[in-house]
Order: sequence, then C-alpha cells, then structure tokens
Amino acid sequence: MAESGRSTLPLPDYDHLPIGGLESRVRSLNAEEVEVLLTYEHEHADRLAVNELLSHRLDQLRSGARPTSGDPSALRPEQGGHRAGSPVTPATSPQPFGPPPHGTPDQRGKPKGDRT
Repeated sequence: MAESGRSTLPLPDYDHLPIGGLESRVRSLNAEEVEVLLTYEHEHADRLAVNELLSHRLDQLRSGARPTSGDPSALRPEQGGHRAGSPVTPATSPQPFGPPPHGTPDQRGKPKGDRT
C-alpha cells in the first residue's frame, strides 16, 4: 500500500472535504486509493462516519463494484471560487439605530423629567 502522507492522498484537500462531498467523490476511486484514505483517516482524524463510509465503499469495490465518475457537483474546496467570511455588504446591512429609550446596561436611560 502507498505511504499514507497528505501529499500522496488520491483526493486533493481531503482533510477539508465535508462528508457529503467525500461520499460522492470516493465513488471515482479504486480499492487501493480507498485503502490509502482509510489508513490516513485511522492515523489522523479517525472520524467514525468517514471510517464507515470508506469501509463500506471498500467492501463494494472488493465485491465487484467499479469506480464511477462520482458526482461532479460535489463540493470541491480545492477549486477555490468560494467566498469566505460574511456575505453582508454595506448595501445589505441594516440602517444604524440608537439605543432604546430605556437605555442599555452600560448607558442608562435619561429621566423623562417632571411629569405633573
């Protein structure tokens, strides 16, 4: 079996793939590549859901399943193009407003004056 270092993994940016993206992308791997991922997963994050997913796929391949193209629309963080941070812009943010008339914990409200 191949070395289980990050640079030898068959899926780029494997560590950052959400399980939904991983599930559809492992369909394109052969049994040896799935074994590499499974070994890497055991040695590093050892996530139960990922171990089960990879073990199940490995069983399928050993039972005669063939690699497929997988889901081309699966999340692919290595392709970039995704925005990080808040989607809020000055155009979509709310108008600023003052504190409520009764004040806030650090700014007490002003008395209304003499009400007679």
